[in-house]
Amino acid sequence: MTAQLLEMKGIDKSFSEIKVLQQAQFSLESGELHALMGENGAGKSTLMKILNGIYMRDGGTVKVRGVEQTISSPSAALQLGIVMIHQELNLIPHLTVMENIFLGREFTFGPTKLIDWRKMKRESTRFLSQLGLAIDPDTIVGELSVGQQQMVEIAKALSMNTEILVLDEPTAALTDKEIDALFDVIASLKKRGVGMIYISHRMEEIFRMCDRITVMRDGRYVGTERVQETNMDQIVKMMVGREIKDRFPKVDIKFGEEKLKVEGLSQKGILHDISFSVRAGEIVGLAGLMGAGRTELAKALFGVSKIDRGTISVGGKAITLRKPMDAIRAGIALVTEDRKDEGLLLPMSVSDNLSMTNLTTVSNLGFLSGAKEKQLSDKMMKQLFIKASSGAQPVGSLSGGNQQKVVIGKWLATNPQVFILDEPTRGVDIGAKKEIYDLMNKLASEGVAILMISSELPEVLGMSDRILVMHEGKISGHFTKEEATQENIMMCATGGGEQHAG
Repeated sequence: MTAQLLEMKGIDKSFSEIKVLQQAQFSLESGELHALMGENGAGKSTLMKILNGIYMRDGGTVKVRGVEQTISSPSAALQLGIVMIHQELNLIPHLTVMENIFLGREFTFGPTKLIDWRKMKRESTRFLSQLGLAIDPDTIVGELSVGQQQMVEIAKALSMNTEILVLDEPTAALTDKEIDALFDVIASLKKRGVGMIYISHRMEEIFRMCDRITVMRDGRYVGTERVQETNMDQIVKMMVGREIKDRFPKVDIKFGEEKLKVEGLSQKGILHDISFSVRAGEIVGLAGLMGAGRTELAKALFGVSKIDRGTISVGGKAITLRKPMDAIRAGIALVTEDRKDEGLLLPMSVSDNLSMTNLTTVSNLGFLSGAKEKQLSDKMMKQLFIKASSGAQPVGSLSGGNQQKVVIGKWLATNPQVFILDEPTRGVDIGAKKEIYDLMNKLASEGVAILMISSELPEVLGMSDRILVMHEGKISGHFTKEEATQENIMMCATGGGEQHAG
């Protein structure tokens, strides 16, 4: 019989007058990978922060190994063997791997408490090797890939004798190869009896790796299902309270004239002789592995980085891009992959963020008009179903899905001819994904040309009219919707030979 590591029952939590959790519950067994799912704002993070001692619960009980606990701080959680690895990694980039693993817990010797570097290196090597990693403990963390940094976080957790490990969106920024390595590590941790709570919006991963799924909705517990006894449709219905019949509701639209044409675009050492076009009403998917040059291409098309040669035409007219403002004036909009650092000003309000690309629209004689700003904000919030108390709410306090809608909204108000969407649904729950897909269909039906960059192959296949594949800064594949498969996309993405169809 599997031992129960954790039992949370009847958990309540309010902030001011707002009830965030009501009678929430969760359990975890030894050696189990248990997914915690729900739309953004469902209460998942709040429940985990209570487990990790960041928030105190208002009601309910938390039992660890059968004993009721009051977890008043992260250090108290650590004493119980509970560690949380956040989506934004908590490593210090200019320190070495071993300094990060034992930060605040350094080995010392002698009356003057000198740091025992030899022992720290030996112990770091031991924990890294347990994860099958051949990383030198003297390596500066900032020199590692995101996937390797994530493994260092897990090695750090192992060094703390972790029994309950919370993984928050662990694969969001990883390559396919790094994801496979992470899953191998998770499998080895399960064998050692570590219980893991897995928070992710990626259904395919959850059904591939997890043992059980617990679903929350609006701060309440909905239910728990064993993965082998359920399916994606049932979990989606539990999450959103309704059926979402089509995960990728692509609408066939008659294409118009060529809106974006790129010929021979090159950037030394990064992009090599890129040529393609996107027509009015067309959604062109851009696939490829991390580092293939997809985001670099998007930034070149938006005037963020200078191209060495090649031409870019919008609406049949060649344009010169020296800065992003040139792209905006030409009718190009870019939703960046990193909404928190590049897409939003988090401390500022929803209205401020929606207005920042539309200052001429919300101004009178060079002065901001509060009335015009509110009018624009109200229109976009209604059009995109942005859930916020008002336009004055700080955008950083919104859920991930609503933040993404604000990023899209600020560009939507510029009435672009060409919309470049870089990872438009990353970190977004399944309900908000459906709303973003519906919006893409609406834009396409209005004659907007869309270039969608995505690392999720089901999304690329489900929402694209044509698919381009990049490898090492080149277009290595070009497929019609009918002829594209995951296999031939991955063949091109890994450099297995150029393929062109249609």
